[in-house]
Amino acid sequence: MPRTDFKELLDAGVHFGHLKRKWNPAMAPYIFMERNGIHIIDLEKTIVKLDEAASAMKHIAKSGKKVLFVATKKQAKEIVAEKVKNVNMPYVTERWPGGMLTNFPTIRKAVKKMGSIDKMATDGTLTNLSKREKLQVTRQRAKLEKNLGSIVDLTRLPSALFIVDVCKEHIAVREAKRLGIPVFAMVDTNSDPTDIDFPIPANDDASKSISLITDILCQAIEEGLNERKMEKDKEMLPKDKKIIRKELETKDIPASLIEAIVEEEEEEEEEAEEEASAVELVEDEDAADETEETEEEE
Repeated sequence: MPRTDFKELLDAGVHFGHLKRKWNPAMAPYIFMERNGIHIIDLEKTIVKLDEAASAMKHIAKSGKKVLFVATKKQAKEIVAEKVKNVNMPYVTERWPGGMLTNFPTIRKAVKKMGSIDKMATDGTLTNLSKREKLQVTRQRAKLEKNLGSIVDLTRLPSALFIVDVCKEHIAVREAKRLGIPVFAMVDTNSDPTDIDFPIPANDDASKSISLITDILCQAIEEGLNERKMEKDKEMLPKDKKIIRKELETKDIPASLIEAIVEEEEEEEEEAEEEASAVELVEDEDAADETEETEEEE
């Protein structure tokens, strides 16, 4: 089932492209028509591409990897930051620092610098500095927080990038391609989708359009994270039993009693499984009876 529909995309203005004279010929497969000198994006293709991108992002999140969101244009900054915070993914909304991916160790040093300044504030080192030095340090901290505060948790290179405007963020695209990092992006009619692994043909200027696309992808990430959590919980159950057994062994309990407790737990599990299978069998029989009755009535 598609994650969105034609009407929802239409209401958000996702179909509006740029002026005909500003178009990129590589976007021809995604353009539906031209009206009043403006290209109209084919929303049917947008739905297909958006579903592909969402399922790929869900898989990345499920595997425990990070997706870096990049949106430095004015109308996208706050929208992307607000939505991405909810799924705990890193994002860049102020400016793209050159070499952020290709020179990642240097960026990590700048992020660690923030931590060292915070440590100075807590251990009292900052209070021993002169008024001028203290002002310089606090200004440096504020500047680092503004530019790199949203990528503090990014300890290694991201597994993918999501970009709102590929023309504006061409440096980020180039760095990602050089390192072989897959790129998800909203591509407007003036963009070049050839270097994008998962292009989403959409209006990258309207705030409603940006909000809708980002929201759908963040929902996919959330689904992936929830599935990962559920799988981890399932894996933890047998481990918990082993821990209980170890705890019992450390106490002064006879070995025969430990075995009896463990056997009782296993029997309870088997009974629960048998009950579940019996319920399923009864439900299947009831469904078969209903279908027979309906056939007889016909």
